[in-house]
Amino acid sequence: MNLDPGLAAQAEHLKALGLRALNPSTSPLAECRAMQARIAAVLNEKSVPLARERDLAIAWPGGSIPCRLYCPDGATKPPLIVYAHGGSFALGTLNAWDGMLRELARASGVAVLSVDYRLAPEHRFPAGFDDLLAVVRHAAREGAALGIDASRLAVGGDSAGANLALATALTLRDAGAAPLKFMLLIYGVYSTDNTTPAWSALGNGSLTAAQMDWIWANYLNTPAEKTDTRVAPLSAAMTGLPPAHLIVGALDPLQDDSRALAQHFAQANVPHTLNVYQGLPHGFIRSGPFSAAVRRALSESAAALARALWAG
Repeated sequence: MNLDPGLAAQAEHLKALGLRALNPSTSPLAECRAMQARIAAVLNEKSVPLARERDLAIAWPGGSIPCRLYCPDGATKPPLIVYAHGGSFALGTLNAWDGMLRELARASGVAVLSVDYRLAPEHRFPAGFDDLLAVVRHAAREGAALGIDASRLAVGGDSAGANLALATALTLRDAGAAPLKFMLLIYGVYSTDNTTPAWSALGNGSLTAAQMDWIWANYLNTPAEKTDTRVAPLSAAMTGLPPAHLIVGALDPLQDDSRALAQHFAQANVPHTLNVYQGLPHGFIRSGPFSAAVRRALSESAAALARALWAG
């Protein structure tokens, strides 16, 4: 299967600028973070801020969590999705996801609260998870202060962020607190298994099995934590979760996680959709400026989010 031509053009453009994504399993993490910021600046250079877009800090007993709130233009008390960015639990900033999340808010009419959760290895599991859970609980309690409708609340994320989002939904369900109406899960890592058929066929590209081994070693305190459902949420029971929209690329070695999660949702009678996009690898969701296929994936995700939170 060929790579989407828009992503191929993006790679050539970045190459001409002397930019290419670095693998944190083989390059110093500080350099990987700096390179991601430089690439993000290119991807976001034409992104126009929303009229109501602001940074805030959400306090909880563990500290203060920086966030960025994107309010769609013209919406009064809109629904809200709390969003966790990707980045192997070790990379990612609020700025790097600006363009994609602005478009999600504009296309859906749903406000987005982007969470700058703590990163590994400076803050290992469960720090990032604890941050996302705290922000969702804050949004459910303090919707009026945020200017959103807390009765219409979703959680979402991409890659590592989708892992955190699903784990958060499971934890809220198990606690008997169910503020969530929807989950947007973008090419998530939902298990610690990198031996599936998709890994065998596709695990030599931009995301490798060696990199996944590094991710878990960098994120976790001990190998025993791999069995924790907050790390491998695919091992949890799915009954009682809110509806979900899953997307993944057909060139992504993690696609079997999304397919298995969709099967688990079906068995648990959780309403869901799974869209698999041809020609797209792992990590594509911020590449809309270069790829029509990515723009379609984001548009369809926004439509699913809008249907779930604006209906009724």
